[in-house]
Amino acid sequence: MTEMIPYGRPYIDAEDITAVEAVLRSDWLTQGPAVERFERCVADYVGAKFACAVNSATSALHLACRAVGLGPGDRVWTVPNTFVASANAALYCGASVDFVDIDPRTCNLSVAALAEKLAVAERKSLLPKALVAVHFAGLSCDMAQIAELARHYRFRVIEDAAHAIGGEYQGHKIGNCAHSDTTVFSFHPVKIITSGEGGMLLTNDPRLHKAVSLLRSHGVTRDPALMDRAPEGDWYYQQIDLGFNYRLTDLHAALGISQLRRIDEFVARRRALADRYDRLLADLPVIRAPRDTKGNSAWHLYVIQIDQQRTNKGRRQVFDAMRCAQILVNVHYIPVHLQPYYRRFGFAPGDYPAAEAYYENAITLPLYASMTDEQQERVVAVLKDALA
Repeated sequence: MTEMIPYGRPYIDAEDITAVEAVLRSDWLTQGPAVERFERCVADYVGAKFACAVNSATSALHLACRAVGLGPGDRVWTVPNTFVASANAALYCGASVDFVDIDPRTCNLSVAALAEKLAVAERKSLLPKALVAVHFAGLSCDMAQIAELARHYRFRVIEDAAHAIGGEYQGHKIGNCAHSDTTVFSFHPVKIITSGEGGMLLTNDPRLHKAVSLLRSHGVTRDPALMDRAPEGDWYYQQIDLGFNYRLTDLHAALGISQLRRIDEFVARRRALADRYDRLLADLPVIRAPRDTKGNSAWHLYVIQIDQQRTNKGRRQVFDAMRCAQILVNVHYIPVHLQPYYRRFGFAPGDYPAAEAYYENAITLPLYASMTDEQQERVVAVLKDALA
């Protein structure tokens, strides 16, 4: 039987399993010490002051939007080339969403398009309250330039780094929040490291950290300093905000801690595979995955585009041929503004031409830390046949 090669796969070893078993044999399955250790380990790794672990990156994005004060009447901007959660989080808060087109060279947010859109919005008194900057495929946006625009136009910056833990920008780890209010990571099974499901919000602002820590657990506190009167006893708690049940379990946290010990190994292998893809694909009619001199990608995804000037094969033909050969390629992403739900807000084809042009020809090739050279060579061989 032909081996199936997925586009992503977690790399679980015996130590990961032992770490989870240890929690199962402990007194704490949730709300225990492993979550706090996971938070401290990730914060130390990326160089941020505070971390708050939650049950998904979507939850983290929602809490980030709440913590920066988004509500009805506010505007949030993000990119079309992302998963729907990047935009949905703002809608959960009652804010409205608009988009900024991508830079075709990086497939990330175009700083030039952002600057132009901000100038127009200022004249119309329609500036955003926050920007969700998405680090697509693990490559950082140009955060220094975004931060400069944020200071000038006075909007908050949330880094959606769901793809990017282990990546770098200007020589520093993505997630240190040097150019943003907060950064969000994902630990879904296909990401760089996994906790099964899970996410984390990083920040250097103690007020934001305090807010999200409260909101992730129903808005309930046992801290007497936050209460409106003295506790009645050790059992006492108060709800002081309308929060959510976004807690991460100790089981998930233990897996995350164990995975984090190998993150540099995982990222190094992903980078080696990406470099190898660049060489193996050099003569094929494809546009290879984007790179940028300002950042070192974590390489969550390796995305190519079919070069229509060099082949008459369409994306659908290539996609179907590879799937038939058990190469489970994928497509990241259908532009958010083209989704039926967002079309109801008046968005339409042609609104963001760079994102739409990218989508028409994009295919995500398999890439994961446990991928072998032989598996990668088979992916390229099948792709070559599909393009012929």
